[in-house]
Amino acid sequence: MDLFYFAWLREKVGTGSEQRTLPADITTVAALVEWLKTQSPGHAAAFADPALVRVAVNQDHAGLDAIVTDRDEVAFFPPVTGG
Repeated sequence: MDLFYFAWLREKVGTGSEQRTLPADITTVAALVEWLKTQSPGHAAAFADPALVRVAVNQDHAGLDAIVTDRDEVAFFPPVTGG
């Protein structure tokens, strides 16, 4: 899986992108987030409040219930406002 982190999430995780092989039981964005929180203190800090994080799976906005596989691209970013 290709993972991308933007803005303050990138700062907390310590990288803008990484590749990971998911455990077989990770099938949703919510499970992915919970698993990522266990990967490092930076990941734990980035995902401490999932309500502050938006997600795109394969460049489409997605919710925590979205299905993910090892072949997906998942991006995490803060809420965006326009004006």
